[in-house]
Amino acid sequence: MKMKILPLTLLVGLLFAAPLAAKINLAPPGPREFILDNAHMISPADATAIRAMCDKLLTEKATPIVVVTIESMAEYGGAGMSIEAFAFTLFNQWGVGHAKINGQDFNTGMLLLVSQLDRKARIEFGAGLGHQYDAQAQQIMDELIIPNFKANRFSEGIKQGVTGLEAIARGLEVPRRSTPAWVYFAIAIFIGLAIFTVVSLIRRGSSGWAWLFWGAVFAIVGTLIYSALTNRGGRGGGFSGGSFGGGFSGGGGASGSW
Repeated sequence: MKMKILPLTLLVGLLFAAPLAAKINLAPPGPREFILDNAHMISPADATAIRAMCDKLLTEKATPIVVVTIESMAEYGGAGMSIEAFAFTLFNQWGVGHAKINGQDFNTGMLLLVSQLDRKARIEFGAGLGHQYDAQAQQIMDELIIPNFKANRFSEGIKQGVTGLEAIARGLEVPRRSTPAWVYFAIAIFIGLAIFTVVSLIRRGSSGWAWLFWGAVFAIVGTLIYSALTNRGGRGGGFSGGSFGGGFSGGGGASGSW
């Protein structure tokens, strides 16, 4: 009797059908709460900062970032599941993000999942983001999240991870540290140059136009420094919806362990 060989696509489907069909026993946070901290890994101060950042982003870009910490995957119906399968299932179960906005495909939701006892973390992206930001997500995981976790700075790692995801949503470069070193260098030069210029103008008794010129120069440079420090590149949009609107994952993102 001949053995029938299953097509590759069907075989893969059978292998993943069981874990992906599982139901995760987790209720989502409120529409604009953004955080479900069941493992108690986020400090109150950082939770407030994360919620403020996520609320502003959702309003301006209609892109939610949802942060979830759990004790272990097994505790919520994910025994035997990989962190990727668990995050994928949870993302779709909750419908993170909005599949369409004003009739246009959107689906840019983001999920940051941390499983404390499993010592694993996952960034999961909505299908609208595809896999084009996987490299940036891995950078966030490798440079901002996992090093902090290895040093037991869980709350700081999560906050920096959210900051990195916000940068992706706004089309900005993912930060490699809280504030780039060049900003501090620029501030030092700016202050030194300002003092030198003011003293020089006073000594020489320069006319009013010179004061106006240098005032304009310093105003422009100061604005650029302020922009770098605040790290906000989005434009106002006024989106008033919540974090969940039928979004689904496209499998993009990144994983890490510590």
